[in-house]
Amino acid sequence: MSAWLRDETLLTTSEPERRTRTDIFALLREESRHHAAEVTAPGAGWLVSSEAYPRSALALWETTPTSPAVLPCGTAFDVVNVPDIFGRRMLDQLWSEGPGSGPVAMHRGRMMLFASPGTAQRLPSLLDWEEWGDAVPPLLCHGSGDAVTIPPLTSPATGEGAGSGPRWVVAPDTRHPWLPGPDVLLWACVRAARTGSSSSVRISIFPPADQGAKVYDVSRRR
Repeated sequence: MSAWLRDETLLTTSEPERRTRTDIFALLREESRHHAAEVTAPGAGWLVSSEAYPRSALALWETTPTSPAVLPCGTAFDVVNVPDIFGRRMLDQLWSEGPGSGPVAMHRGRMMLFASPGTAQRLPSLLDWEEWGDAVPPLLCHGSGDAVTIPPLTSPATGEGAGSGPRWVVAPDTRHPWLPGPDVLLWACVRAARTGSSSSVRISIFPPADQGAKVYDVSRRR
């Protein structure tokens, strides 16, 4: 991680700029009941650490905090992109029986699970050897050389744009988030596939009325 991300004094701007510019970190720290899941200031630092020029990326984000961004994979994180319903089953397993998840986002009807670098290359190979691998729907694994669209740092509370576009399910909240590796996601895929094939009725941790609700206790991450 770049030195400037470890030293927050390097993130400050000059006094004239500070008076005329939106303080994105003040926005991130503001308490708001309208945000189901929002990125913290340390979480923003982790996200932009994936960029070759993180200061430039953060400066752009400061001017457009409610716009999605495109970030490269393969350095700070990989992303495993799964269909919505199957992704919800995976998260049910990760949070009820497993170690929890890293950051998770929704975009265009699919769920994006942030994973440790290298996962995009190894997970498909592990699934090929797994007995239940054929029951897992096709995954889009984004690693080195790929880029993904991520939700904005802050989301509109009301009005046009609220509830549409990419959104966080579990937002980044630390400079060093725990990220599941290929072995953990393989386990979650297999458990989700088995659950999908079972006729037993399960109670989901996802509330049906408010799909944007924050339902995970991130302090439980192991």
